[in-house]
Amino acid sequence: MSAIEELGQAQRTTVHEAERVLLVVVDDSDEMPIALHFACRRAEHADGRVALFYVPAKADFQHWMAVGDLMREEAREVGEEILQRHSAEIQKKTGKIPILYIREGDRSEELIKLMDEEPNISTLVLAAGTDTSGPGPIISYLIGKGARHVHVPITIVPGTMTVDEINAIT
Repeated sequence: MSAIEELGQAQRTTVHEAERVLLVVVDDSDEMPIALHFACRRAEHADGRVALFYVPAKADFQHWMAVGDLMREEAREVGEEILQRHSAEIQKKTGKIPILYIREGDRSEELIKLMDEEPNISTLVLAAGTDTSGPGPIISYLIGKGARHVHVPITIVPGTMTVDEINAIT
């Protein structure tokens, strides 16, 4: 076995032996709780862990730097509160404290960067939108021009699924 093959085998073993992490993108969509419930159920049954990813809305006020900085800080604090609220729910469902990620920038690009940086993320869990505009901006990006950058499986949960339906299959 060559040195490169040995390195590849060592990396696969390390990731395989590591805890399975299911990543959920937190936003204010109606379908996000469906993805979160699905990830919790999968984590619970696979002895894994849920991770939450949040990107605050961009502060568009650029006229005075101090005002823009303050708006960015307030948006981050709101994001932390949102993640803490979901964190408590996840801990009740799975018995484990979730991993929390907050990033600034373009949500789709930051998501790709995070998945590249964190080798323990084993699955990205998203729920598809249910309105006529399509599955949602992240899913559209990931199955379109972002597809070549994705290195983990993506689970897309139908946004119309109920808690009982998710419980029946997980």
